[in-house]
Amino acid sequence: MKKPFNSIATSNQTHFEESEEEEEIESSSEEEKSDDTIDSDEEEEIERELAEVTFGELQKARADGTDSISRKPQTETKRRRANKNRPMELSSKKPVRSFRQVIQAPKKEVQKQLKKARDPKVVSELKNHISWIDKQLKFESAKNTDAVILSAHKKKEKEAAKHGKRPYYLKKSEIRKQRLIEKYKKLKASGKLESFIEKRRRKNAAKDHRFMPYRRPNNNSEQ
Repeated sequence: MKKPFNSIATSNQTHFEESEEEEEIESSSEEEKSDDTIDSDEEEEIERELAEVTFGELQKARADGTDSISRKPQTETKRRRANKNRPMELSSKKPVRSFRQVIQAPKKEVQKQLKKARDPKVVSELKNHISWIDKQLKFESAKNTDAVILSAHKKKEKEAAKHGKRPYYLKKSEIRKQRLIEKYKKLKASGKLESFIEKRRRKNAAKDHRFMPYRRPNNNSEQ
């Protein structure tokens, strides 16, 4: 018995739609990977540019409203419980600040275990775990800084919109650049900028040396 033409058409259409969805998923994953590579390259380029920037120029670059990054709000409304037996209500928009303490506690324990460990395999695993914790802390710190920068920029643009100005939206690369400006400013103020730049220079030099081609053999000596 032959299948009706309509059922064949719908099945073909379903397979076609599924293949289209698979292609879209694959292309989106490839785009995300390429975006991550571009982001890391852009960040290294920004760091190289900012390494030559003077402290006065950094201050001038922050004159666009980002100088309020490290400031705390003057007045904070304290939330009160409707009943003393009820739990405290907290805003879902405010980021939780206990992440660093939660991560640091096991890090100290892992460091204690690392001092006592004698098995090379265990030592390697513990070092990898400490490295993972450090990466999580670095990511959390950068994420919070980006959120503060974006919040300050939105506040500034809202005030500008009240005066009839067109709002300007920050790109990811611009947020990263402002974050690096803030980082370099702190390093400059603490006197650690020179050592940081030297460490970055050695790292880039080692990376370039790793990808350099080996010296070609001299054909004249062989003859």
